[in-house]
Amino acid sequence: MTAGLLIAAPASGTGKTTVILGLLRAFRDRGLTVQPFKCGPDYIDPAFHRAASGRESLNLDGWAMEGAMLDALSLSARGADLVIAEGSMGLYDGVIAAGAYSNGSSASIARRMGWPVVLVIDASGQAQSAAATALGFATLETGLPFAGVILNRVNSPRHESLLRHAMAQAGITVFGCLPRRADLTLAERHLGLVQAAEHPSLEAAIRDYAAMLAGHVDLDALRGAANASGSKVLALGTRMAPPAQRIAVARDLAFSFLYPHLVQLWRDQGAELVPFSPLADEAPDPASDLVWLPGGYPELHAAKIASAGRFLAGLRTFAQSRPVHGECGGYMVLGRSLTDKDGIRHEMAGLLGLETSFAKRKLNLGYRLATLAAPVGALPTGARLRGHEFHYSSITAQPDPPLARVVDATGTEVAQSGSRRGNVTGSFFHLIAEEKP
Repeated sequence: MTAGLLIAAPASGTGKTTVILGLLRAFRDRGLTVQPFKCGPDYIDPAFHRAASGRESLNLDGWAMEGAMLDALSLSARGADLVIAEGSMGLYDGVIAAGAYSNGSSASIARRMGWPVVLVIDASGQAQSAAATALGFATLETGLPFAGVILNRVNSPRHESLLRHAMAQAGITVFGCLPRRADLTLAERHLGLVQAAEHPSLEAAIRDYAAMLAGHVDLDALRGAANASGSKVLALGTRMAPPAQRIAVARDLAFSFLYPHLVQLWRDQGAELVPFSPLADEAPDPASDLVWLPGGYPELHAAKIASAGRFLAGLRTFAQSRPVHGECGGYMVLGRSLTDKDGIRHEMAGLLGLETSFAKRKLNLGYRLATLAAPVGALPTGARLRGHEFHYSSITAQPDPPLARVVDATGTEVAQSGSRRGNVTGSFFHLIAEEKP
């Protein structure tokens, strides 16, 4: 396995993503080939990783993925000089009960892969107390490879001196101290960062991050701390059956939440993916075996989707004879209507009776295990699919039979079970992996 580091934090909001993007580009600027990964269920950050590193970033999820799948996906780092993986939320955050491999924490990925943790600590509002945080994270669980810290939002040379002295006393390595920079922030919306493709100045921002990291972090020491003492993977040991042989996949700003590892694993099994853009009023390829509408932000483009006559007509014609599936945003577009945050109702494809609304936001979040009550393309009835749900829309009507029995990470049944009608299926569930029998 390629030596790497896992960049984590005590909690969200520490500036970890800025650090990640800066490191990816700073090492790339030094002539290194850097392979990014993202821990946990996140379909937005990997696109930023790709922009910074030039390589596809894959998700590693201990709750949804078996150990063999994690190991197989780690082989994407072959040919790279260094792995930089980004943790999710706080380092130890996950669910109570273990899933396919672990409880889904970033710490579990660090242990399995042997990638030492570099903790990004927001030092604002504290000085010596930051050492207690670092020491606690370094020692809470035995067997966790821990390299040291990068201190962010440092206010002054005196502040830095206090921080470094306290870390030294605690035996914590400091790789760098980043000054507070209010100008180096990325725009956010309700699911996290605004998508990479929506940032007209993303490249300039990444260059600024890289310059800051190169100027304030010991990159040589970081690379020297990289390791890979975990699983020794010799060959691909996992498969994931695609839902069809030839798949028409909606891909644009409204439909972008399809995990790169699914694309890779489906192609490994011989599937062909044919992209099309509903926002450009393109119909799905009529020679395909299945249409897949991923999640995204259809609520931001509802009027344009409602007026996309060629797309809607092509989708309806396709659904008369072959399967169509929608995930989250794609599911909403398959329904009768979508009401945006301003209370304006937009007619959608009408292939399902589902009606959804953003007029009253309600967060729906968590891991999901779905047992299919009907096929989704080649995925058979009874298949057990692991994934997650993350959206703010509310269901105002759902008259069709459920697609699946869905439970959360504790085994508690959830009400949002998806819908099916004829050849059309959909749910708010984002597929990550299929559970093996």
